[in-house]
This record gives sequence, C-alpha cells and structure tokens, in this order.
Amino acid sequence: MRRIARRARAEWGPLYEAVHEPLVERRWRAVPMTLGAVCLTAVTQIAQNQAWGYRPVQDLGAVRAEDPLWLALLRTPLSLFVPALDLPVWGALAQILLVFGIAELCLGWWRTFVIAYAATLAGTLYARVGIALDRLPASDALVVDTGPSAAVVGLAVFLGWRYRAYATAAAVIVAIVVEVLLKNNLAGKEHLAAIAAVLALCAVAGRVRAVEGQARPSPEAPVRRR
Repeated sequence: MRRIARRARAEWGPLYEAVHEPLVERRWRAVPMTLGAVCLTAVTQIAQNQAWGYRPVQDLGAVRAEDPLWLALLRTPLSLFVPALDLPVWGALAQILLVFGIAELCLGWWRTFVIAYAATLAGTLYARVGIALDRLPASDALVVDTGPSAAVVGLAVFLGWRYRAYATAAAVIVAIVVEVLLKNNLAGKEHLAAIAAVLALCAVAGRVRAVEGQARPSPEAPVRRR
C-alpha cells in the first residue's frame, strides 16, 4: 500500500501542488475559461439537437475536410466546443471540466486555449492532408471533426509531460493507439495527430526552457565589480 502511495505521489504530486494552491485561494474564479467552455459546449449541444439550431451550429462550428481551408480555420475555434451528436454530452462536459480546469489552473487560460486549439487544428488538418494524399477514404471528407475530444487528449498529454506524470501521458497515448487499432475510425486518427502536435509543442517548450536555463547566471558565479 505504501509503495502504491509513493508511486502516486511521484506521478501526480507536482501536478497536485500546481492545482491545489490556486484552487483553494480562488475556487471557481480560478477557472473562468473552463466554466465558459463547459457552458458553451452545453449550449451548442442543446442547440444542435433542435430543428432551429442544427444548421446554425453546423455553419459556425462543424469542420469537415471537404470545407475550404479558410472556412475550416474560421470554424475551428468554435468546433472545440461542438460535441459529437452520437455521443453522450455528459462525458464531454466532464472531460472539459476536469482536463481544461486542471490545465487552466496550471498553465493559465491563454496557454490552455493555445494548446487545445493546436491539438484540434492538427486533427482537422490531418484529415484534409490524408484525403489529399489518398491515405484516407474520400468518404472521410464528410465526417465532422472530433470537437472537444482532441483538445482534451492534447491537454492531458501536455500536462503529463509538463508535470512529469509520464505514466499518465503514456496511458493516454496507448489508449488512443488501441482505439485506432480496434475501431480504425477518423476520430482516433485525428486524436493521434493531435498528440503528435502536442508532443512537438513539448519538444519546443523543453528546448526553450533549456536555453533559458543556460542563459541564467549560476548563483555561484562571481559577480564582477566595476
């Protein structure tokens, strides 16, 4: 039991510490973007299931590979908050609340949004490029992108890297690989593209931090006096 506890602390301790203080101090005020994302996702889900709301939601936030690129880019920000019609919305809301919330507490709202957007955009562009190169069937051009799920997967992997929860990040990646092997659907492949994009962001962020660390003077270095 103690060994399990030690492993849990090693895996999630840094992440817990990053989340705990701002959440205790500010509570729900610490995650305004996450709350907005949950509300927006719920509203779009309700709207797209109504006769009057389906077409506006599709026109504003549904991205398909058949769309012109400029239109897909315009729709992509809202597509983060348009859940799949054929899946329970409560799962999507819970994922957004948990993963977006932790990310916003740890990274701030704008970094969270940038990573989520990059992950979603990577999945959308993957479908477009795959069809153009005949790596995907032409029928996939009609499939709506993954919505918030690619953003959730990307944020989970980035948080796992950033706070050294490597086993958790690896578990997310393995789960997506298994999904692709079992279902072989476009959504799973877009999730893999999102993960690849986030891993590239991790590599860039790691390099930047290494360069910044080298640029800082060592505390033992002598200070020259004029």
